[in-house]
Amino acid sequence: MGGIIMLKLEARQQPSRIWVYGSPLLALLITVLVGVLLFVALGKDPLRGLEMFFWQPIRSSYALGELMVKATPLLIIALGLSVCFRSNVMNIGAEGQYVIGAIFASGVALLADKSTGGWIVVPILLAGIAGGMAWAALTALLRDLFNANEILVSLMLVYVALQVLSYLVGGPWMDPQGFNFPQTKLFEAATHIPRLLQGSRMTIGVLIAALGSAALWVFLFRTRAGFALQVGGIAPAAARYAGFSSRRALWTALMISGGAAGLAGALEVAGPIGQLSSFLPAGYGFAAIIVVYVGRLHPIGMVFSAILMSMFYIGGEMAQSRLGLTKSLTGVFQGLLLFSLLACDTLVNYSVKFRRNT
Repeated sequence: MGGIIMLKLEARQQPSRIWVYGSPLLALLITVLVGVLLFVALGKDPLRGLEMFFWQPIRSSYALGELMVKATPLLIIALGLSVCFRSNVMNIGAEGQYVIGAIFASGVALLADKSTGGWIVVPILLAGIAGGMAWAALTALLRDLFNANEILVSLMLVYVALQVLSYLVGGPWMDPQGFNFPQTKLFEAATHIPRLLQGSRMTIGVLIAALGSAALWVFLFRTRAGFALQVGGIAPAAARYAGFSSRRALWTALMISGGAAGLAGALEVAGPIGQLSSFLPAGYGFAAIIVVYVGRLHPIGMVFSAILMSMFYIGGEMAQSRLGLTKSLTGVFQGLLLFSLLACDTLVNYSVKFRRNT
């Protein structure tokens, strides 16, 4: 007798631990294979294309320094986002918090003159953290008071932040000698984040990111507050029964996440860029979401995934300049990695069954 064959996903009782942690590597392999097909379809040498993404970013000490410049904001933002996601708070607006943090930091940097000492770097970084936290607090407040969806609120606030940036660099903060470009004047030398190596743009932001990874590990796995956040994300009912405050978890997660994104913005404008411009938004806040999940929400895993994602950024820029391809190829590789990871995770956690519906 005939019938309709239906595909059904059944949850595995205990997913393989090897595949749980190997899923990101499999997703990367799938991304590379699809990337090869993409280069062939575009009429480009696939080996040359893969070289742009996976060899050129690490081929020299200078290239490694540039890789760390890209990886630093990605990692710092991802560390903050992982706290939110572990707490089941979906903060999708880290890009806006990154921009507002950069604006706050720039406001302090613009107060400096040639007589200002290097001490101003600390207020600049603190201003960036405060800006990111203030912007995240809007999401927390609306969620807390009106039960507004934090996904929509945080995402919409990104566009508000971009408009604030556009107004400032195109209006009151515009450099009068900048040939009408939407940017501020270059910051004074005293405001620049100290660099680690001579001849490299790599700053102490790399050390801050590394310390942040260690601090997050301690917070999540060695403190009661971190435990409470994670329990609230996995089992809200159990958290309430244990006396953990969901309201405190909401505010804590968003303040940490917003502060981290704001710090990344401050390190960017007072570090490699040296001024505030309309070109500041680079999608780090959104790319960091991929960093979080590829890194399995673990501080160590996110270090490696941030480096991988920064390779995609640099590879996209090189593919544009050397192969004549569009820079949006960066987003294509990021999207491929994310969708490959989601597909692999689905197969890790669910088995595919074919059943005949009679």
